[in-house]
Amino acid sequence: MRVRRAPRLVFLLGPAFVAAIAYVDPGNVAANLTAGARFGYLLVWVLVVANLMAVLVQYLSAKLGIVTGKSLPQALGERLPRPARLAYWLQAELVAAATDLAEVIGGAIALNLLFGVPLILGGILTGVVSLLILAVQQRHGQRPFEAVITGMLAVLTVGFCAGLLFAPPDAGGVVAGLVPRLAGADSLLLAASMLGATVMPHAIYLHSSLARDRHVRPGRGTLAGDAVPAGAGSDDAVSDDAAAAPGPGVSTERLLRATRLDVVLALLLAGGVNIGMLLLAAANLSGREGTDTIEGAHAAIADTLGGGVAVLFAIGLLASGLASTSVGAYAGAEIMAGLLRVRISLLVRRLVTLIPAVILLATGISPTLLLVLSQVVLSFGIPFAMIPLVVLTRDRALLGRFRNRVATQATAWLVAAVIVTLNVTLLYLTLAP
Repeated sequence: MRVRRAPRLVFLLGPAFVAAIAYVDPGNVAANLTAGARFGYLLVWVLVVANLMAVLVQYLSAKLGIVTGKSLPQALGERLPRPARLAYWLQAELVAAATDLAEVIGGAIALNLLFGVPLILGGILTGVVSLLILAVQQRHGQRPFEAVITGMLAVLTVGFCAGLLFAPPDAGGVVAGLVPRLAGADSLLLAASMLGATVMPHAIYLHSSLARDRHVRPGRGTLAGDAVPAGAGSDDAVSDDAAAAPGPGVSTERLLRATRLDVVLALLLAGGVNIGMLLLAAANLSGREGTDTIEGAHAAIADTLGGGVAVLFAIGLLASGLASTSVGAYAGAEIMAGLLRVRISLLVRRLVTLIPAVILLATGISPTLLLVLSQVVLSFGIPFAMIPLVVLTRDRALLGRFRNRVATQATAWLVAAVIVTLNVTLLYLTLAP
């Protein structure tokens, strides 16, 4: 009998690069450019810390999906009573709406900068193109969808970081920016916005689904490559909370090793792009009037670095908006399916979630301000995604021998505590007279 060889590690990569799009969406652009333009290199450390947090969080999410065969929303939906499940779904939908707002607005701004398209029409066009991207996933499966999103990730990386080749940042300023410190309530608000833009709640929910759909076969049974106790059938080998893994010869351990590599590489790239945007603004936009908006930053980049770099920046912003709004719609659908056990057409969901963003674009409020505020909303949604994830991934009954070890669990709780503390402090400073 012919034995199929296990796929090489590189062929198991991919889901984290889709999730990583959430870490370089237009909300990140607004938050990072604003931070660099207003405070120079002061908040570099925020991005470094947030990215380290994100690596742990995204790995735990992917692990949950691989080991259990269930997404985070699905696992929560099975454990919460109906009133709590509905309340939890409501806050998750608010987070998803804030995400969608940032992504649609970013795409609209990019189309306006590149082609002069009015913001409202640009928002609609961004939503329509995102539907075409989602159609790739529905018609051709996850791997082609991963390829499209990863290609857009490459485009936005070039677009956002090209300016650094023409105007490198000050090395001393970068090193000084690695020292944790703040400069008043305004810098704290931006730090929370950057955290919300980096550790994204909808990416936490989605990554478990991406890993499950890519690596896990539906149904009960042992994980491929795992040893089955002598005399035990598949029903004896795993609980109802486990699902069979993908192809022959792929053990759970191998999948988790590939997932760690996947997450580290994807977030190393996304984190580098985020830091690159802040450094670009700190080196070229600090102290210039009007550069704390994306439109102003684009104009300043054109003035200081040339029209070509400005065009690349706008193309990167467009790729970011189109890719991230597709991933955001995907995440929203998984949240609804897991918590409400209801699946609706992605077309219907895309159209419904597009309406609030278009309405806000029509109000005339600064698009960059809307982007930054949306990231603050996301920051408040992080604990609701992260705390259940930490609890579930330590559950022996759910993950068995793959549950979090003591050191991992302690680090995860520390990360959750830092995020919650930052959000409470931000709320106090925002509401205090």
